[in-house]
Amino acid sequence: MKKTVPILLLFCSLIALMPARAQVKMTHDQILFYTQDWRGERFADGRPKLPDSLLKRAADMTIEDVWEFLRDHGYRNQYEGNWQALHVDKPFAGRALTAQYMPTRPDMRHAILAEGKAEGRTGDTNSWPIAELQDGDVYVADGFGKIIEGTLIGSNLGNGVAAHTHTGFVFDAGIRDQEENREIPNFNGFYRGYDPSAWADMELTGINVPLRIGRAVVLPGDLVLAKAEGVLFIPAVLAEDAISHAEFTGLTDDYNFELNQKGANGAQFEGGWNAAKYDAFAHWIDAHPEKLKMPRSEFDALLAKAKSRGDH
Repeated sequence: MKKTVPILLLFCSLIALMPARAQVKMTHDQILFYTQDWRGERFADGRPKLPDSLLKRAADMTIEDVWEFLRDHGYRNQYEGNWQALHVDKPFAGRALTAQYMPTRPDMRHAILAEGKAEGRTGDTNSWPIAELQDGDVYVADGFGKIIEGTLIGSNLGNGVAAHTHTGFVFDAGIRDQEENREIPNFNGFYRGYDPSAWADMELTGINVPLRIGRAVVLPGDLVLAKAEGVLFIPAVLAEDAISHAEFTGLTDDYNFELNQKGANGAQFEGGWNAAKYDAFAHWIDAHPEKLKMPRSEFDALLAKAKSRGDH
């Protein structure tokens, strides 16, 4: 017992001398913990790397069609509405890189700045997430809804986000330099409001951490779909299936709309989907191949599944 005490004291002393692990940016293993069901490619930081082709397909989907798929799979907290936008008529989609902000507290700020200095970070903390962004990302930030002095970007940082992502941002916070940000090419953003003030009394507390954006939960690597109707955060593990099912639903709607407009749907304005109608739908797709974004084999599989269930 006498020998054990000095050994324990030595161990504790060594632990005290060891540098603290990063507290602001989630580690690779921490991101894997939250996204462990993802089996595809990942970025070096651990975030799921959804394919670029899926991002392009996603921007054409309606919020309702993707939202319905997520609800059916138990994901009930993925949508948030009531946004302002740089270009409300230009939808965009990308992979989430998340950042969390809190009101400033001096001792917390001192620790965070010391960590940033040790890691070689430059600028104030609101620039740190921008340096982490990759092409096709969407910078998603929880700024606790602050607008006055809650402006996470102006035109300089806006150009930085645009250069790294060629996509945009979703901020539960404000922005400044709204007019200049609107002039940046290949760039869009959703935010809570505009104010001419610079950001103040705020502090970055996490990069690539789980976030709450309004009533939605966001993980790093989620597929972000931003449209005039609102923003949907799609778990990476469900993203491909969600987009494929939404595309299939959209195609059935297009076909059904055409039948209704021609008065060829009888009284089944919303349904009447039986084997004969699905077969006619397949022939319609043959006549309009340009409407099909997914591989034909994938469409055929979804069609067979719908017929077997007697959907609609």
